[in-house]
This record gives sequence, structure tokens and C-alpha cells, in this order.
Amino acid sequence: MKKNIHPKFYEEATITCSCGAVLTTGATQKEMHVEICSQCHPFYTGKKKTLDTTGRVDRFKKLAEKSEAKKEATKKAKAAKKPAAKKEEKKK
Repeated sequence: MKKNIHPKFYEEATITCSCGAVLTTGATQKEMHVEICSQCHPFYTGKKKTLDTTGRVDRFKKLAEKSEAKKEATKKAKAAKKPAAKKEEKKK
């Protein structure tokens, strides 16, 4: 390995989370501040936590519902149209 090109490695680096958890590990920085850690992350805790400040999730759900309703209306229209078309063919 080349000399003097690698960052200094700290064996006892302190990582502080916004939830208040303090972890000690090895890193290239002596101190780090993070927003989320394994003690407060929903994937690891099993708690669902949705941060939706702009309403994107609600907007997506509304669009999905409209799309689903449109699909069902199209299916019903096609189903109603098929028997009527068969009756017309029989008359001819």
C-alpha cells in the first residue's frame, strides 16, 4: 500500500443519533451526527413511521383509487357491451 494517502482511522469514533443514541465504532472521523440509526429506524424497530409533509402519499393513494375505479368501469362497460352485440348478431 502507498504511504500517506489513507485517512486516519479512529478505533473509538462516536456516532450520535438525533434520537439520543450514542454508538462507538471505528471510523475515519472522530465524531459523527446522524439523523437515524438502527435503534430508531422503522425497519429495525418494526414501527411504521410515515413522514409525509407534502402530501405525496395521499396524492398517490387518490390516483391509485381513480385508476382502479376507471379499470373496473371499463370492465363493466365491456361486459355489458358483449351480450348486446351478440343479441344484435342473432337478429341479423
